[in-house]
Amino acid sequence: MTQIVEGWTGRVFEDFTPGDLYYHPFSKTVTEDDNMTSTLMTQNVAKVHVDARLTESTEFRRILVNSCFTLSLVTGQSTIDLSMNVFANLGWDEVRLPHPVFVGDTISSRSKVLSLRESRSRPSVGIVEVATEGYNQDGVIVISFRRTFMVSRRGFLPVSPTPRPDESSLPDAVER
Repeated sequence: MTQIVEGWTGRVFEDFTPGDLYYHPFSKTVTEDDNMTSTLMTQNVAKVHVDARLTESTEFRRILVNSCFTLSLVTGQSTIDLSMNVFANLGWDEVRLPHPVFVGDTISSRSKVLSLRESRSRPSVGIVEVATEGYNQDGVIVISFRRTFMVSRRGFLPVSPTPRPDESSLPDAVER
């Protein structure tokens, strides 16, 4: 008999507890293409992101990765643990960039749940506030911020309208 095992679909509001600490499972080594694509997409023409010759004369002696990329990357890394069921991001506060990110750095992240509250206007969601930090391969914090978002409550998750094919086309399982 086939048992359908659902994949990970993310946490809902009731799954969070203030004080919970998540070390997000995915890290990323930043490439030159990551930096250039982000820089061009956001039209951030700061020379420190694109001009290697100029940056040789700075204290860092190399190109700095676009900080908007760093914010996006670390927010994205947190999604699997925090906001796969996000209804809306309400804001990022206290964004700090205590250390630069360079091409070749591997960025990891963690988040701590700070507070929870019910939404007064939308009973189908709750509001979660977290503190998130991104850090490099040496454990040095490169970004920190607070993020507040609305997340679905249990019983109110949207359902995908995509139909599933019949399982009969899959081969039978063999016990060994």
